[in-house]
Amino acid sequence: MQKGVRYNEGHALYLSVVARKEGAKRGFLSKKTTENSRWTEKYFALYQNVLFYFENDQSTRPSGIYLLEGCTCERAPAPKVSAISKEPPEKQQHYFLVIFGHDGQKPLELRTEEETDCNEWVEFIQQASYSDIIIEREILMQKYIHLVQIMETEKVAANQLRTQLEDQDTEIERLKAEIVVLNKTKERMQPSQSNQEEEDPDIKKIKKVQSFMRGWLCRRKWKIIVQDYICSPHAESMRKRNQIVFNMVEAETEYVHQLSILVNCFLRPLRMAASSKKPPISHDDVSSIFLNSETIMFLHEIFHQGLQARIANWPTLVLADLFDILLPMLNIYQEFVRNHQYSLQVLANCKQNRDFDKLLKQYESNAACEGRMLETFLTYPMFQIPRYIITLHELLAHTPHEHVERKSLEFAKSKLEELSKMMHDEVSDTENIRKNLAIERMIVEGCDILLDTSQTFVRQGSLIQLPSSSERGMLSKVRLGSLTLRKEGERQCFLFTKHFLICTRTSGGKLHLLKQGGALSLIECTLIEELEASDEDCECQGFNHLEFKIVVEPPDGQSFSVVLLAPSRQEKAAWTSDISQCIDNIRCNGLMTSVFEENSKVSVPHMIKSDARLHKDDVDICFSKTLNSCKVPQIRYASVERLLERLTDLRFLSIDFLNTFLHTYRIFTTAAVVIDKLADIYKKPFTSIPVRSLELFFATNQGSWATDPLNNKSPRLCRKFSSPPPLSIPPRTSSPVHSRKLSLSSPVSGKVGVLDLSATPSSSAANSPTSSHCPSISSPPPGSTRPPSAPASSEPGDLSPCRSPSTPRHLRYRQTGGELHVPSFFLPGFSNSEKTCDKEFIIRRAATNRVLNVLRHWVSKHSQDFDMNGELKMGVIGLLEEVLRDPDLLPQERKATSNILSALSQDEQDDAQLRIEDILQMAESPKAECFESLSAMELAEQITLLDHIVFRSIPYEEFLGQGWMKVDKSERTPYIMKTSQHFNDMSNLVASQIMTHTDVGSRASSIEKWLAVADICRCLNNYNGVLEITSALNRSAIYRLKKTWAKVCKQTKALMDRLQKTVSSEGRFKNLRETLKNCNPPCVPYLGMYLTDLAFIEEGTPNFTEEGLVNFSKMRMISHIIREIRQFQQAPYRIEHQPKVTQFLLDKTLVMDEDTLYELSLKIEPRVPPG
Repeated sequence: MQKGVRYNEGHALYLSVVARKEGAKRGFLSKKTTENSRWTEKYFALYQNVLFYFENDQSTRPSGIYLLEGCTCERAPAPKVSAISKEPPEKQQHYFLVIFGHDGQKPLELRTEEETDCNEWVEFIQQASYSDIIIEREILMQKYIHLVQIMETEKVAANQLRTQLEDQDTEIERLKAEIVVLNKTKERMQPSQSNQEEEDPDIKKIKKVQSFMRGWLCRRKWKIIVQDYICSPHAESMRKRNQIVFNMVEAETEYVHQLSILVNCFLRPLRMAASSKKPPISHDDVSSIFLNSETIMFLHEIFHQGLQARIANWPTLVLADLFDILLPMLNIYQEFVRNHQYSLQVLANCKQNRDFDKLLKQYESNAACEGRMLETFLTYPMFQIPRYIITLHELLAHTPHEHVERKSLEFAKSKLEELSKMMHDEVSDTENIRKNLAIERMIVEGCDILLDTSQTFVRQGSLIQLPSSSERGMLSKVRLGSLTLRKEGERQCFLFTKHFLICTRTSGGKLHLLKQGGALSLIECTLIEELEASDEDCECQGFNHLEFKIVVEPPDGQSFSVVLLAPSRQEKAAWTSDISQCIDNIRCNGLMTSVFEENSKVSVPHMIKSDARLHKDDVDICFSKTLNSCKVPQIRYASVERLLERLTDLRFLSIDFLNTFLHTYRIFTTAAVVIDKLADIYKKPFTSIPVRSLELFFATNQGSWATDPLNNKSPRLCRKFSSPPPLSIPPRTSSPVHSRKLSLSSPVSGKVGVLDLSATPSSSAANSPTSSHCPSISSPPPGSTRPPSAPASSEPGDLSPCRSPSTPRHLRYRQTGGELHVPSFFLPGFSNSEKTCDKEFIIRRAATNRVLNVLRHWVSKHSQDFDMNGELKMGVIGLLEEVLRDPDLLPQERKATSNILSALSQDEQDDAQLRIEDILQMAESPKAECFESLSAMELAEQITLLDHIVFRSIPYEEFLGQGWMKVDKSERTPYIMKTSQHFNDMSNLVASQIMTHTDVGSRASSIEKWLAVADICRCLNNYNGVLEITSALNRSAIYRLKKTWAKVCKQTKALMDRLQKTVSSEGRFKNLRETLKNCNPPCVPYLGMYLTDLAFIEEGTPNFTEEGLVNFSKMRMISHIIREIRQFQQAPYRIEHQPKVTQFLLDKTLVMDEDTLYELSLKIEPRVPPG
């Protein structure tokens, strides 16, 4: 034990026992004795900072203890062995030395036989010495001493200052006393003497010093107060509040200007035209188109004048009283919004008049209109109320709670929100109508079906129409696969909820409907996804199963078919999924309408009203006044459970609801919850489906059964379900296909027996889908009639398992000549047990079809969900495999299930398409060409190709939640960040290439060439590329080159002005939006415009209400933007890849940063000194 260290013997013995058992290092070491310098072997044990040694490993009491704190341990050289040493020679030993930090303490010399053992002991002893902690403690101690010295110094300085202040106070008191004495002396002086003599100069000096000190102290005090306020949160909030008010005044100025253009350039001239001798339009039509827009303009002119008067009184900004005056008058917007759809319809009808259309185009060419159409100006008032709400929301965010205007602004915001709830759905409908009218204007022949307000746009794109079987006989197989056929057969297709339009495009950009099959009514169509080899329209090979067929059977004409070829598997899956869903919805609606309006006194609106859950607000759901494509009120707010219930309602499934749900479900739930709900619907349809849904699904009405038990027009004979419906209920002993043939050819035209579906089984567990008891078709009751002859089988095409899950054409509900042709699933004459089994069978089939429809839409249009979530993919595959094991599965259902499984196993992208990884590999390749050797057409095409590859690679889930504005944006939205980086790289390349030229003429030629590239990009609908080039030319390094721009010709400058006007961010990219609505894919829009819209929606409205309900109206707006983005993503360009051009465009060695560009710009054209 070291000398001078006091310890407790009992505690030391306890620590030695712990060290022998749990020590960090234990083992035999040779210790050199201090008496005779001989080496003795001892057993050492290290525990924390204490080293024990024992005589041997069996000893219980330590022979010695070393406290290692503060020591150092290091290797020591082996001592030299003297020739006269009597010790026998040993093998090589390894020595190390422990040096203690105490004075007078001799070092401890130890040795081991193994070098590794020696190194370990040195390392452990060094750790036990706590040397690092001691050094850190010394450093902290030095800092502490230094701070103490500073404190002492500051105390001395403070005492000195305090002493000086006391001395100054004493001096001031002395001076005051002297002043008092002098004043008294002055008063005692003679009056004449006082008048003659002036004030003492010392007193003047004192007063001047006092005055200066008082002024200096006041100025310093106020300066501190002002500086503290400027830096305070309240001042920052007021600055932001003032900026919001200034922005509101600017927006109000712009809005009043737009209204004045609407009134002065359109309304008043058309009123005068209506009063002419040959009026192109009547006064009633003028009033119907413009409604009360003039009154709205007068109102906002008054409000705008009040705002300007408030700005004149800045910095005092009081706005609440203005809103108090404005609020009662804003009800005039209700009339405008309520009749806005009718206004656009009247305008579209008036455009059929050539004189009016010519006059309107003349008005629209006015310079004040800036190329905007009348429809654009009529839409501006629709967005004014939401803009006020957002402005008030921002104002309240920066208005203190004790502010005098706080309560008034909150009241105004609440009133505006109430008004906005009634207008919100009309705004979304107006967007849909504007899209329909834009398409209608592009069609030369016009299209009246687009004037239907219930006609909702679904998708558009380019497809290739293959020649019919009669025309194909004249063509060779080489011609079928040639580029000539692709060019001649290319069609612009537009899908709506009720119709499918097929058009050809002229060189001028106008559309022409096909003479036969240009406008297909979906109620008359049957979709066939996979064409069999025996099909007469399937005589061409080499299309990789990218074709699909639409069979059209008009009621007053001969049936025909249209075969279309999609550019990729994903495009085909998206088209067929949407067409199938639209056909299902319209047939389900038509079936309900026919049955409930023709066969009974119950109408479809009455049926919906009878289920209060479909239209009445509740604690967990809130509806809007607008109807969706299934004529059911849209959901404004709802709980997750109610949204899942609507997704699985067997009566209808709106395609707009399905798209919105699948685009945004990850905001309010997870994919696992959705899959579990679908699995519950399939496995337990009776317990998972709401009771009211089951009742209305069968439309039971027992009261009327007793009065007319044999009425074939009774709605109880109708068993409604989602496509594909069961074609018949086959017995176990018969062939299912044979039964389907018989049922399909036997429509019920007379009075039939009644199918009693009133007995609903209480539990689905009692009757499984594999139950052995199934109903059989009995003979019709007396009084029923049957056609004298019926074909033994139906057409072969209807029995093909390759058809889509859409309802086959034999089951379409028609009514001709007053006779009601009921589909084959209106089955009469069942016994009581048969009725119960048939009812359960129909519900199971309907539930299965609903699950397949949702999964098919999900897999075909949202395949990215399954590529990024392996657990979701395996869950869907497991569910589909379970469906395939169902013995009662119909052939169409089995085929649909197999198609979904095969779609899950397909790759996301076609092999023929370039991927974003290919672009990164191109960037690493050496540059092969220079800018001068490449044509403007080659550059524009390859820029468009690269931009579209980067744009289409963005998964739609990155558009949710404003991930691109978060701190971890690179992890949350990597593809959006890559798109932004690609935009910046291309813009930097353009600027750098221009600055590489040393002479003025070359730079001017380069600018002209790049603007030609931008114009070709505009023709290719690549507006992202246009903005890349124009933003590069507007950089300060290039924009300041006056001599270079002077060499650019006037036509090129005018071209740049037109391009900048197209992609300008003014008015939330209003010109670019108008251009995108009138263009057809393929197209590359500017992504920043959509990101701004999404941010506007995210910040303006919350995802959930205060009650915890999902804001589904917000989800619908987000889905609308994502659908537009995906529409452009899915339409590919047919541009051949040229590696030499892409290598130049991706060559980063040509790119210079912003500072280098500006320095080079200053060298090229130095600054001109002022004067």
